[in-house]
Amino acid sequence: MLSDNQRAAGLQELAAVFADQFTLNQSTRDEHSHGESYPHGPLVEGVLFASSTDMVAQAVSICAEFGIPVIPHGVGSSLEGHLVPVNGGISIDLTEMAQVLEVNGEDFDCLVQAGVSREQLNHELRHQGLFFPIDPGANASIGGMSATRASGTNAVRYGTMKDVVIGLTVVNAQGQVLHTGGRAKKSSAGYDLTRLYVGSEGTLGIITEIRLRLFPIPEQISAAVCAFPTIKAAADTVVECMQMGIPLARVELLDEVQMQACINYSKLQGFDAAPTLFFEFHGTESSVAEQISLVEEISAGHGGSLFRWAKTQEERNELWAARHKAYFAGISLQPGWLALSTDVCVPISRLAECIVAAKELATQEGLLAPIVGHVGDGNFHVLVLHDPNDQAMIDQATAYASKVVELSLSMGGTCTGEHGVGLRKKKYLPKELGAEAVATMAVIKRAMDPQNILNPGKIIDI
Repeated sequence: MLSDNQRAAGLQELAAVFADQFTLNQSTRDEHSHGESYPHGPLVEGVLFASSTDMVAQAVSICAEFGIPVIPHGVGSSLEGHLVPVNGGISIDLTEMAQVLEVNGEDFDCLVQAGVSREQLNHELRHQGLFFPIDPGANASIGGMSATRASGTNAVRYGTMKDVVIGLTVVNAQGQVLHTGGRAKKSSAGYDLTRLYVGSEGTLGIITEIRLRLFPIPEQISAAVCAFPTIKAAADTVVECMQMGIPLARVELLDEVQMQACINYSKLQGFDAAPTLFFEFHGTESSVAEQISLVEEISAGHGGSLFRWAKTQEERNELWAARHKAYFAGISLQPGWLALSTDVCVPISRLAECIVAAKELATQEGLLAPIVGHVGDGNFHVLVLHDPNDQAMIDQATAYASKVVELSLSMGGTCTGEHGVGLRKKKYLPKELGAEAVATMAVIKRAMDPQNILNPGKIIDI
């Protein structure tokens, strides 16, 4: 247990070494102690605004000497309590590490610092005809996306962060810097440390640089919206499209509650508050035309409306901006309320069944719980709205979110498709993965972080 004197001495050392880049300001500490969808708890004891890998390494080395916990921080869009300092400690803010260090167009890869955002990266890549496809909705940092193994709207076509991260620069629990991979597209050399760190949520090391796989901007991009009579019809459409092997770039499902929220919040014109699919198609002109023809036929077979097209870049941007604001649109349905956001992912064959069951359960319990999802890979989110001043409602929302997770697990799914485990979902790991797998994770954690100073309390308890 860290003594008060030891803690104070460590904070004093950090302040002396890093001067103005380390702060004890209370409002800054508060901003760095929670994410978007988790109750406020204790505050971090200080915040370091790091500007280099060497600075992160030096800070972690000092924290290791004094036994002070360290929590990495990107833009703070975490939804599962990743930023809550359960054992106190400091936050290392990586947003100042925001340089695109290399772009290798001929090899379709780049090297970025952890604080680079996905929008910033794509803005810098456009002139080279390249793009980075992983799009979780929020303008998250690449470091945070790597740490949570994020995915998003394009995952059905381009995969998730585990598929596009080639290598990492990581600061370990002793303050040492290591590199997990080169630029080769494949390697059989040793343990796959890259994939060990991707998704580790800051519990095994702090990611400071990421080498990413890039993709050429498609020759043709088309987007469309289709409304359905029921959410089951919309989900069944997606399942049939995937089973036919249609290479959709994006397919997003919004139930009628979420669609109404987006219409109101983003001021969308000419859309109905009905279960809706947002489609995007990438490829050559002929391949996109073929994809569209097949999807229109499948949609019509499930009672879908005529496609409404977003024909220009501006129209597509408006459409996807509305989708990306779905979380805040959902909250706006009840001003003053909060949303407990949960995400699950099931085998595609169980998608429609799981969504319908989750929706029926919310109706039975009288909850306002809009649904939105990256349904092409079986992933969907439920925003459980509740009054933060009503403990009974908070308990009901929490219990409902747990039931949705249990529903997913009963169908061979996962407790989290992309948000990560954090604090809230670690209780489900033994059921999903088995006690032996969780015990193996604990062995890895103890070996790599024997003092338990790296984001303690997240994923597993040791």
